[in-house]
Amino acid sequence: MSESLHVSRNGHILEIILDRPKANAIDAKTSFEMGDVFIKFRDDPELRVAIIVGAGERFFSAGWDLKAAAEGEAPDADFGPGGFAGLTELFNLDKPVIAAVNGYAFGGGFELALAADMIVCSQNASFAVPETKLGIVPDSGGMLRLPKILPPAIANEMMMTGRQMGAEEALRWGIVNRVVESGQLMDTARELAHQLALSAPLAVAAIKEIYRETGEMSVEEGYRHIRSGKLKNYPSVLHSEDALEGPKAFAEKRDPVWKGK
Repeated sequence: MSESLHVSRNGHILEIILDRPKANAIDAKTSFEMGDVFIKFRDDPELRVAIIVGAGERFFSAGWDLKAAAEGEAPDADFGPGGFAGLTELFNLDKPVIAAVNGYAFGGGFELALAADMIVCSQNASFAVPETKLGIVPDSGGMLRLPKILPPAIANEMMMTGRQMGAEEALRWGIVNRVVESGQLMDTARELAHQLALSAPLAVAAIKEIYRETGEMSVEEGYRHIRSGKLKNYPSVLHSEDALEGPKAFAEKRDPVWKGK
């Protein structure tokens, strides 16, 4: 495994630590390595949830490695099949990812966090997309994902001026799920991951699929689409062994044993 990534398994949960001092910045080589980790996570039937965190307490990730940029790495370089940081364009990942944001999440680091399904952050977390100050744009998802979360005026301010947003403001706008003390960050992320791992994996996959497929549709159009038979996960979950196991376990007053089929 790369010196830049520390990967460990805890039951159904995968933990990924990005460790590139001093700011956990990501170059193309590291992005490819992260993509390999996320693709293996996607394809491993035993894994259900992933947590991505930056090493240390100051930086989740400062985003694109500007040293690599200064040495000639282009903004539109090939960052691998999952896009920048291995996750921002991995659209067929139907398992949840939690970003545990400690400190600064700037540029591509913020875009990596936005590509996750949930964000837990420390009180000292700060979010920004300062690309315009570097003569580029936040095109690893920032321009596409932020306007879906924030009111247009706030999204425009962040993207056009690069201003920072603190943890509590991010919580108010619904960007993050939890704000906790730094020492509680990983415990909180692991507890959330544990709760996700208790959910039926096929049901979680169906939710991600439906969200992805119908996000730009009206409610009526969304209904027609999920009833059309064109989806993969949604029909599968309705007729799965897990769909029988859930009610059976409830009636028998025991925890369900999910098979993912």
